Order: sequence, then C-alpha cells, then structure tokens
Amino acid sequence: MDMVFGDEIAAAGLADWRKLAQGLHARYLVRDFGAGARFLVAVGEAGDAVGHHPRVALGPGYVDLKLTSDDAVYRDGAGTEHLVEWVTQQDLDLAARITEVAADHGLAADPAAVSVVELGLDTAQPATIAPVWAALLTGDAASQGRGSPSDEVRDATGRVPNLWFGDAGEDASPGGRWHVEVYVPPEVAEQRVAAAVAAGGTVVDDGDAPSLTVVADQDGNTGVVCVA
Repeated sequence: MDMVFGDEIAAAGLADWRKLAQGLHARYLVRDFGAGARFLVAVGEAGDAVGHHPRVALGPGYVDLKLTSDDAVYRDGAGTEHLVEWVTQQDLDLAARITEVAADHGLAADPAAVSVVELGLDTAQPATIAPVWAALLTGDAASQGRGSPSDEVRDATGRVPNLWFGDAGEDASPGGRWHVEVYVPPEVAEQRVAAAVAAGGTVVDDGDAPSLTVVADQDGNTGVVCVA
C-alpha cells in the first residue's frame, strides 16, 4: 500500500492519535490492569478482522498503541519502489476502529503524552559502520536497513530506539556526532523546548522550528525536539 502523509492523516480526523516518526501513536488511560487487558482483547479482535495489528504496551494506568505498516511503498527519485515501514491507509482505518473500541470501553485518550525517541549518528561511511551498530543494538544483522531504503538500524521487536545516520564530511573530526531525537505531538513541542531551556539548555538551531529544534545541554551535547 502507498505511504500516506500529513494531509491524508489530518483528513482522517484521528483526534486520539498522533503521527510520530514512522507510525501513528495513541495512549489510552485505564483504571487498572484488568481494564487495559480487556481493552487489548477487543483491539486484537478488531485487528483480526482486517489482518493488521498495532504494537502495544500495557503499563500502570495506560495502554500505548503504535500503528505502522511494514509494506508501505516508497518511490525514490528514480521511480524505484521500496517496501518501508510507514503509515498506510490500513493504519488510518484501524486507528479509527480502535478509537471506536476505546469509546465503547469508556476510555479517554491522552494524545499529548505520546513520544518516540530515536538516535542519530553523523558519519561519512554509514554502510561501513552500520553492521557494528546493528550487532551492538539488536544482535541481528538484518536490522540494518530493515524498513528503510537506507542503512538505518531498526530492531524488529522495538526493544531499542531506531538509529539513523546523518551526513558528516570525510574530514569531520571523530567524536561528538551523537544526538537524540525526541518526537512529540505538535501541541507540546514548544513546552518541551521551554522546559529544557529552563533547566539550563540552550537552543542552538531553530531554523526549521517547529518541525525541528536543536537544544544543547551545558556540555554541548545536543538533542532535537521533532514534530512529525
């Protein structure tokens, strides 16, 4: 299925969900473990009906859901098709159905609470170093390039954050190339940046804000607040 993007996602009217990084994310508040488990049984049945399911996490007082398709079609500049991990129409449809299931269970969504963390590493030789990081992060060589046309490292089980490689020139000095990317809903991005600054951080690049805002700590380590 084709990838879907901002306008199509917005047109779906999924008030409970936020598009962060490669997927759709939702958090539903539950009063106890049993209520969360019963909700997930119903979510599973909804997924069974269409042959598609979310990733789930059940914690104290919440259920987190992520919807993404492993077979989304990406066409590069040359028109070559790649199968990637991204949101497709089937995710939009299932998200709408899950919203109905949550309403049936009397559950409220907390969309401002969702977030995704990814790692970034600037390098001039991603194909060379990616196998090392695939081994260290996941223990699985196939995680290099999984769900991406690049050498990005993605764990199939979601145990660790995705690692993607930014561009660094051949003459770049070693070290200091790591940064953390934090994807947040649009309504909390400004607050998140302000909180980091209040804690002693410094905004070092807001040229692409609100999509990307780079914040440095007192040691010069950088993080990026990202709106999808």
